[in-house]
Amino acid sequence: MRKIFAVVFSVLLLSSAIRPVMAEVEISVSAQAAVLMEATTGDIVFAKAEDARLPMASTTKIMTALVALENGDLTAPVRIAEEAVGVEGSSVYLAAGETLTLEELLYALLLESANDAAAAIACAVSGSIEAFSEAMNRKAAELGLQNTHFTNPHGLDDEEHYTTAEDLARLAVYAMHNPDFARMVSTYKKTIPLKDGEGTRLLLNHNRLLKQYADVVGVKTGFTKRSGRCLVSAAEKDGVRLVAVTLNAPDDWQDHRAMLDYGFSRYTNVNLAESGEYTWEIACTGASDGKLTITNTDSLSFVCCGEPEITHVVEAPHFVYPPIAAGDTIGTVRFFNHGTEIGTLPLSAVESVELPVDERGFFEKLFG
Repeated sequence: MRKIFAVVFSVLLLSSAIRPVMAEVEISVSAQAAVLMEATTGDIVFAKAEDARLPMASTTKIMTALVALENGDLTAPVRIAEEAVGVEGSSVYLAAGETLTLEELLYALLLESANDAAAAIACAVSGSIEAFSEAMNRKAAELGLQNTHFTNPHGLDDEEHYTTAEDLARLAVYAMHNPDFARMVSTYKKTIPLKDGEGTRLLLNHNRLLKQYADVVGVKTGFTKRSGRCLVSAAEKDGVRLVAVTLNAPDDWQDHRAMLDYGFSRYTNVNLAESGEYTWEIACTGASDGKLTITNTDSLSFVCCGEPEITHVVEAPHFVYPPIAAGDTIGTVRFFNHGTEIGTLPLSAVESVELPVDERGFFEKLFG
């Protein structure tokens, strides 16, 4: 059985035209810019200066990890290049010539926010920091992030390195659909090898919310003097996933608690159908008892803001003719919330029905 959502995620993510009207809210944040987004629908639940271009610090590494995951092999050994040694800021003190896997470097990138790991990943995946930055910008364009530009894989200050709270939220929503990315950013503690087997490096996730907010499953912190405190978080509760972003937020931990609490108070996941819940019999020549059974094999849910008012309509023929194969789509159930269509489920044949075999001879057929 597959669980599917009533809204197609990719369409929502890439459409810049989707700008839901936000209700009046009574929360406030310390951040210069902020966004709270419901991940399944793409709804912007709360926003403050969401289109302001600002520095993003190490939240850059969301894109760094995504480009590496989509273009590299997690098990591939990476020999640390000279360009990756001694990068300023957060570091796991990589040594030139030592070897780690791409996966180990990604853990260092996402948990310890290691700038040297970012540089090592860039050189391994694209050959240079410059080429990797170009790949990051291509991915941003592909995702429709029109107010985002990268000049490096780590987020150290650069006038041409910027994003917006809304773009960063949409990037995080997309990234969390990558299972390897989601697994890594939800990890609090990890060990990776130290050079030449001298010991291990202990990596601790800088995201305090993983320990302080029960439903948080990621994503990434960031800080430079120019950017201020930056934070992207994701949380899941009862089928609802929220992504929160703050840029230049002196009280970012509290900002995110307030936004996530608010989002979970407004959104619910409504179960529309379990597998096999909608079952009908249709007249069919050659079927057992002259009837073909059709049913939904998938389940369906819908993330809803406010009180739902769900109705449904079944569309199926009164009579069908063989041949019919088990699994063939025969009908559809359409679901509506307050009169607006929110999803469909196919109704499929439970069994196969073959064409009747006429065993009469030629003259019997000819003369009846």
